[in-house]
Amino acid sequence: MPRVVLSAFPMIDPETYRKVLADTVDEPVEVEVAEMGSTERLIEAAAGADAVVTDINTPVTEAALDALDLAVVVRSAVGVDNIDVAAAAERGVTVTRVPEYCTEEVATHSVSLLFACLRSLKPYDDAVAAGDWSWEVGVPTRRVSASTIGLLSFGPIARRAAEQLSGFDADLVAYDPFVDAEEMADYGVEKVDFDALFDRADHVGVYAPLTDATRGIVDADALGRLSEDSVVVNVSRGPVVDADALLDALAADEIKAAGLDVLAEEPPEDDPLVGRDDTVVTPHAAWYSEEARDDLNRSGAADVAAVLNGETPDGRVDPEADWL
Repeated sequence: MPRVVLSAFPMIDPETYRKVLADTVDEPVEVEVAEMGSTERLIEAAAGADAVVTDINTPVTEAALDALDLAVVVRSAVGVDNIDVAAAAERGVTVTRVPEYCTEEVATHSVSLLFACLRSLKPYDDAVAAGDWSWEVGVPTRRVSASTIGLLSFGPIARRAAEQLSGFDADLVAYDPFVDAEEMADYGVEKVDFDALFDRADHVGVYAPLTDATRGIVDADALGRLSEDSVVVNVSRGPVVDADALLDALAADEIKAAGLDVLAEEPPEDDPLVGRDDTVVTPHAAWYSEEARDDLNRSGAADVAAVLNGETPDGRVDPEADWL
C-alpha cells in the first residue's frame, strides 16, 4: 500500500488529501500526518514513505533524500527554496509545487501593503487611537498617479498585481531576466534592468523567488537608489531583501516605509523590523483565502496521485528551469 506523509502544518488539510487520493488512485493509500520542521524529523517521519508533502520550515536536503526512498516531494506552496531540487532529480525523485493557487491573494495583499504604507494608514490609526486627530501625521504623502511602481520579478503574481495597479494610472516598470519586453508590454509594463528599476521606481514590490541569485539582491546599494518617499513591499521570501540594509534605510529616513509579509526568520524573534511605525508586517498570510487553501490541497493531492499512478504531475518542477 502506498504511504503518504503530510506535514502537520496548518496549510495542509489531511482530509482533502485522503479524499482526492481515494477517488483517483486505484489502490488504497495510507495517509499519515507528522510533525516536521527539521530534516531529522522529516527522515524519521517519512521512513518507508512513497510521498512527502512538506512545509516551508522543513529542509529536504540531499542527506534526507539519501536516507529516504521517495517517489515524490510535494511543496505545499509556490516556492521550493527549502528543497534540493537538483539532488532530487539525480535520485529520480519528482518535486512538485502549486505555482498559482494564491496568485490573486498575494497580488492583492502586495497592493494592500503598498497602499497601507503609502497612505500612512498605520501611523494614522495609531495617532487617532492616542487622541491625535491630525492629517499631518502622514506627511509627506505623494499622489499615486504621479509615481512609478517597480516590480522585481514578473511571474504570475507580479502580473496580477500589475493588472490591479493599472487602474491607478501609475507608470509600471519591471525587472525579470527571464521575461521579454513584449510580454511585459502586454500588461502595460516597461522592462528595465535591475539598477534602472531602483533608479526609476518610487515604490518597489518584491516578487522574486528565493534562489542563490536572488538572495540579498535588494541590498544597501539598491535601496540607496530610492527616495525618502519610497515604499518597499516584500511578498516573496524574506532573504531576498537584505534585512539589515532595509532597517538602516528606514532608520535613516532614506525610504518612507516597508510592507512585509515575509521575514528572514519566521516566526520572528526580536526582529527589529517588527513593531516600527514605518513598517507594516503580516505573518506570511498573503497566500490565504479559503478558496486558495482548497486549491492548494486539491492540487497537491492531485500531484501525489499522478505520481502514484505513473503519470507526470501538473506541478512538476523542472530541475533545469532557468529560475532555479
